[in-house]
Amino acid sequence: MTDIDRELLRATFGQDADLYDRARPGYPDQMFADLVALAGLGPQSRVLEIGCGTGQATRPLARLGCTVVAVELSAEMAAVARRHLRDFPNVTVEVAAFEEWTPPLTPFDLVVSATAFHWIDPDVRVGKSADVLRLGGTLALIHSEHVAGGTERFFVDAQGCYERFDPRTPPGLRQTPAADIPDDPSEFDRSGRFGPARFRRYEWEQTYSTRAYLDLLMTYSGTRSLPRPAREGLLECLAGLVDRDHDGQVSKRYLTRLTLGQKTA
Repeated sequence: MTDIDRELLRATFGQDADLYDRARPGYPDQMFADLVALAGLGPQSRVLEIGCGTGQATRPLARLGCTVVAVELSAEMAAVARRHLRDFPNVTVEVAAFEEWTPPLTPFDLVVSATAFHWIDPDVRVGKSADVLRLGGTLALIHSEHVAGGTERFFVDAQGCYERFDPRTPPGLRQTPAADIPDDPSEFDRSGRFGPARFRRYEWEQTYSTRAYLDLLMTYSGTRSLPRPAREGLLECLAGLVDRDHDGQVSKRYLTRLTLGQKTA
C-alpha cells in the first residue's frame, strides 16, 4: 500500500461514523480477559489506544478503571467514542494522526491498537509505540480477519459479484482457513525494542441479515472507495444472493489475533 493510498483509504471510516459503530462487530470477551492478564493491567494502569474508532475496544479498558488516552484520526469517529465513554472520566479521546500526535511526558503501561495499526505509517508505528511505553510495558496489536467458514457457499458465489463490479478483485479468490494464517512477530523483531512476541487466537462467527451485511460492507474502505455505480451494483448483487439462496441470512467466520510484545530497550 502506498502512502497516498493509505491516507485516502483510512479517511473513509469517518464518512459515516454512526453506521460504523452500529455495523462493525466487536471482539471476543476472552480476548480482553487475556489482554488484561498478560499485560498485568489494573485500575492504576496507563493505556494508550491507537485508532480507537468509536470506542469498541476502549470501553472494556475504561470499565477496568485504567487511565486511557485514545487517539483517533477521524473527528466524527472520536465524537461517537466520546458519547459512549462520557461516563468514564478516566478516558480522554484526542483527535490526531498518531504519526503527528504529541504524547504526554508520563509513559504508558500498555499501547494497544485494535484493527487500526496497519493504517499507521510502518516507518513510525512500532518505534513511536516503544517510545511512549515504560520499560517492561506492553504493545498489544489486535487483528480481525474474515476466514473460511460460516455460510461458505455464499462467499464462494459472492466472488462473481466482486469480479464483476470491483476490478481490484483477484480472480478465484477464496477465504483462507484460520489454521493457514500464521502468527507474525516480524515487526516486533525488526524493531529490536521488544522481547519475544506472545500470541493468542480466537475463532468466532457472527450472523447477519441482508441489511446488516450490506451495512457491514459499507464500513469497509474497499467498498466505500468504489465509484458509486460499481458500489451500488456490488451491493445489489450480494443482496440478491443472500435473499435468493440463503433466506436472507448469512454467517461470517472471523479470526481475531492478539499479539503482545514487552518493551526491553
